[in-house]
Amino acid sequence: MDNSEKTTQSSLEGIAIVGMAGRFPGAKNVDEFWQNLRDGVESISFFSEQELESFGIDESVVRDPRYVKARAVLADIELFDASFFGLNPREAEITDPQHRFFLESAWQALENAGYNSETYEGAIGVYAGAGSFNTYFLNNLYPNRQLRESVGDFQLTIANEKDFLSTRVSYKLNLKGPSVTVQTACSTSLVAIGMACQSLLNYQCDMALAGGVSIGVNQKTGYFYKEGMILSPDGHCRAFDANAQGTVSGSGVGIVVLKRLEEAIADGDYIHAVIKGCAINNDGALKVGYTAPSIDGQAQAIADALAIAEIPPETVSYIEAHGTGTPLGDPIEIAALTQAFSVDTKKKGFCAIGSAKTNIGHLDTAAGVAGLIKTVQALKHQLIPPSLHFEQPNPKIDFANSPFYVNTQLSEWKAGKSPRRAGVSSFGIGGTNAHVVLEEAPIAEASGESRPSQLLVLNSATANLSKYLQQNTEVNLADVAYTLQVGRKAFNHRRIVVCNDSQDGFTALENLDPKRVFTNFPESKNPPVVFMFSGQGSQYINMSLEVYQVEPTFREQIDRSRSSYQPTNTDCDRTTCTICDRICFS
Repeated sequence: MDNSEKTTQSSLEGIAIVGMAGRFPGAKNVDEFWQNLRDGVESISFFSEQELESFGIDESVVRDPRYVKARAVLADIELFDASFFGLNPREAEITDPQHRFFLESAWQALENAGYNSETYEGAIGVYAGAGSFNTYFLNNLYPNRQLRESVGDFQLTIANEKDFLSTRVSYKLNLKGPSVTVQTACSTSLVAIGMACQSLLNYQCDMALAGGVSIGVNQKTGYFYKEGMILSPDGHCRAFDANAQGTVSGSGVGIVVLKRLEEAIADGDYIHAVIKGCAINNDGALKVGYTAPSIDGQAQAIADALAIAEIPPETVSYIEAHGTGTPLGDPIEIAALTQAFSVDTKKKGFCAIGSAKTNIGHLDTAAGVAGLIKTVQALKHQLIPPSLHFEQPNPKIDFANSPFYVNTQLSEWKAGKSPRRAGVSSFGIGGTNAHVVLEEAPIAEASGESRPSQLLVLNSATANLSKYLQQNTEVNLADVAYTLQVGRKAFNHRRIVVCNDSQDGFTALENLDPKRVFTNFPESKNPPVVFMFSGQGSQYINMSLEVYQVEPTFREQIDRSRSSYQPTNTDCDRTTCTICDRICFS
């Protein structure tokens, strides 16, 4: 970051993103998601006729030339650790995978943020939405009359209806802030993030989980192409390209953890990026039809977000677009962006633009948070990933006279006189528009001095931590140890290892050396008192020197004992005492 922009009170205002979690087509977590985006990977699955027929699709459908055999698939949607969340097998069986995945991701997001919801003293809110098709209930539960009669309609309703998405998370994780389910079609998850920001700014909560999920149970299936509709004729999304004819459906889930920026800095949180402004509005009736987009509506949301952020458009160097790749939607989106930016600048071609839909398709209610997470990762890594399948611009888009250009290759994200800044757009059918202005995280102060060796306390996450330490050798091990001890729930069985640095920790955890890694220490709220006696041994000068130097509590007690000690031997040369005199530790 360029140091020419001084730190002011306004630069400390905003909402900090302190945690992230998600699962996307081709990616089991947000780091794999970023690797795919960075490498220009298209995570769309294409099925053979034989595969589709084996999945139960009728032969006449499969062989129809209008039937597109593609979809962005989310792996392992049938898996869920029910007992971990206190659900019995029958409860888990009747619960929509969208609810299951969102609950798991909420837990992962809080762990990523370094917080234990059961010990956190503030109020944590939840703002989120789910896909509206309810395919699990319709295809897997409703046809089973015996199940419906044994469980009852009420239990089936609360296990599947989107109304109960957020409150289930609040109940299972003991979150006591506002718990609100948001539904605005494709813009749902970005609207949820905007509402969570407002809740934090209004002090309705001290931390918030925000995002969305969309999972269609019948994932391995295609769709019928209809000209003029949103879905592509070939399973590819060519946002802003002359050959763009739509997008492809996909499944995914994403959640961010939010805090007020000033408090996140004071608490020493790891800040991924900062939300400087967000705005939500609706198109109203002044457009062609209910499902049509509106230039004025989108432009107003973007302009409002920039005004709230109090930053000039010229300092925004990347826009993560809604970018569905439709012949109508793309030109309207660029026209709206140009209208909003042109209020304060006449500069051309300075802002890159892209769309995650070219990589993972359209995730419906989870699309906005997917675009936000992509942009946060780009800010962190100071790289702008390529937007795929762009060759020639849509002739209805006047890029030459706009501030924008489509970024088609991995590019270094250079900083100017201001921090790196970006915008994220998400527009829903029905006209609810959302735009968020992001800024790279402020430079964090280095952690204070700590002991040379750290105690890493683990539950069942040994492999995850080992991989993390291997990939992040520059991490401050004291920070890792602190988060593991205070930011994780304690389970019945634990594992600990003492190490000096990341490589040392990785090696110990990878090999599980029984001399260094201690496992299965039952956690008890009322542990018995243990008396420990060292026995007879040989004393020698400086035998406690290292402990005295690195452990303040030990040093304080030794100094306290020494101050009250009066030698009885007046001839003592004060060089051989191994217990109580400071000279032995010098």
